[in-house]
This record gives sequence, C-alpha cells and structure tokens, in this order.
Amino acid sequence: GVADIIRTALVLCADHELNISAFTARCAASAGASPYHAVSAALAAFRGYKHGGAAQRVLAMLPDANTTDEARALIADRLKRGESLPGFGHRLYPDGDPRALALLRLAEKGHNKREWQRIQRLLSAARQLLHEQPNVDFGLAAIARTYDLPDSAPTLLFAAGRTVGWIAHA
Repeated sequence: GVADIIRTALVLCADHELNISAFTARCAASAGASPYHAVSAALAAFRGYKHGGAAQRVLAMLPDANTTDEARALIADRLKRGESLPGFGHRLYPDGDPRALALLRLAEKGHNKREWQRIQRLLSAARQLLHEQPNVDFGLAAIARTYDLPDSAPTLLFAAGRTVGWIAHA
C-alpha cells in the first residue's frame, strides 16, 4: 500500500553524500551544536530554493501537461525564457538518477492514471527537448500525484528521510 511507497521514498532520501544540507549539518555539529540544532541548520539550508523546493515546482507544472503538445510547449517556453526545468538532470547522475527510476516505477503502479499520463507526457517531452533524465524531485512529485498525496508530501518526505542522514553526518 501507500505506507510501503512512503517507506521506500524515505529510504531513498536518507542520504546523498555531502550536499549543501548535509554540509550545513556538519558545520553546525563541528561548532558544538546539538544534533537538534544541526538538523535545524540543515533544514534551513534545505529550504533554500536551490535545494528543497524543486518537487513543488514539478507539481506546479503537471496541470499544464494535459496533452503531448502542451507538455512540449511548457518546456519550450521555459527554455526560451532561459529557465531551467525542475525535476530533470543531476550533476552526479548524467545517465539518470537511480532514485528517480525507483520512484517512477512505484508511481506507475499508483491508482491515479490521469496524473500518470501527465507525468509520462512531461517525461517524454523533457527527454526529447532537454536530453535529460528525471531526478529524485521528479520522482517524489510523481508518487505524490499518482497516490493522491498532499502537495506538501514531496518536500516532507525528502526532509524527513534526509533527517536521518543529517543526524548521521552530525
């Protein structure tokens, strides 16, 4: 059920080497901060738009991917404006983020097939126009939509799962 999906997402988000939030947790711990404060510092870094908000931006794009043409136009318009496409590409995974692949396999099994079709259209258009693969943010947004989880779910799952990693780093 959905509990298994949530557990899988939490495990996939638990740690990801020395990213900015893990580095922040380590810095706070090295200054003598308690684990609680180290996690608070990591959460502050996580809330920066370059780290923790990408899945929310993916969710915002999905309603505009009702057709293949709409999905392509959405991406083309963003590219024309010089904007990036949230949920795609990852410096560490040029051939694709394995966390995203696992989450997308789970999302495909979700009960909201209309949302899965939107996700598929956006994936296809992004692969064609950007030649980039989805990342964990896209995967988290996909499971939120196909399992009818609240819009806050991707961010909460990412932060809750990553908390374990932050404590380990601290």
